Amino acid sequence: MLFGKNIRSIHFCEQCMPRPRKELICVEQTPYYHCVSRCVRRACLCGKDSFTGKSYEHRRGWVERRLYFLARVFAIDLCAYAVMSNHTHVVLRVATERAQQWSNKHVLRQWHKLHRGTRLTQLYAQGATLSQAERATVNACVSVYRQRLQSISWFMRELNEYIARQANKEDDCTGRFWEGRFKSQALLDEAALLSCMVYVDLNPLRAGMVIAPEDARFTSIAARIRAFKTRRQPPRLMPFIPPTGISNSLHLPLSTTDYITLVDYTGRCIAANKKGVIPASLLPILERIHVDQAHWLSVTQKFEQHFRGAASAPLSTQKALNTYCTVA
Repeated sequence: MLFGKNIRSIHFCEQCMPRPRKELICVEQTPYYHCVSRCVRRACLCGKDSFTGKSYEHRRGWVERRLYFLARVFAIDLCAYAVMSNHTHVVLRVATERAQQWSNKHVLRQWHKLHRGTRLTQLYAQGATLSQAERATVNACVSVYRQRLQSISWFMRELNEYIARQANKEDDCTGRFWEGRFKSQALLDEAALLSCMVYVDLNPLRAGMVIAPEDARFTSIAARIRAFKTRRQPPRLMPFIPPTGISNSLHLPLSTTDYITLVDYTGRCIAANKKGVIPASLLPILERIHVDQAHWLSVTQKFEQHFRGAASAPLSTQKALNTYCTVA
């Protein structure tokens, strides 16, 4: 009887164990993923050490700059991010079709921005003449690098290892900086994608760090609002549907104006007695940031020329608002 209880206990534990990464990330099901990394140290990632009084706020810039750099290197789009005191949130899109279109030399050039590669890959990238056997070796390397450049695991590895090394060097210590591997969550439809992006962008607000989304530095919503005010698009963030209404597979399923309004709306839907609600006395966000919507539309007519991809269906603003109001 005791043996039988142990068997049932083991079976239960196996069901509760974390699932392998290969079962959590499947680009055939969805290209969108929410990833979270948490710091293991008392001093935190970017917070203030309550014992020594030392501030680590400058590390937020490390994370943001590294994210932008990796978005240029990988065939992975950065949809949203928030750099918090002891953890980071990122929403990513795997652009498999882009990675498959890259030439062998382009794959090597991208990979060499991260690592030296091999002597043969360096020679091939420089245009040197190689033997048939050497070219076969290079082709095998290119195949591996192409897969890595569209891998969320490698993206997060290049982010977290870099930050850990920088932090260890600054702290003059060794050892683990992150709380194990990052956690990932598949976003299977447009509602899940948009709700997760809003969740990430409102993280500083919910933590009580700011009273308005545009005040939260080192978040994607702050970067989008800064660009929006100057009639530009954030160069390293995945774009929303342009004002022309012509979208493709590289556009997020909402317009910039609608998304910014949605973030503001959702922040106000949080119960007033909860920490992190946008005060009702604040003006609507488009009035607060002094945006002339008519001018914005006129200067962004050629927006779609900067992006490539196949057509995709947009999600209506009202549907999104109803979804978030229900969640709130």
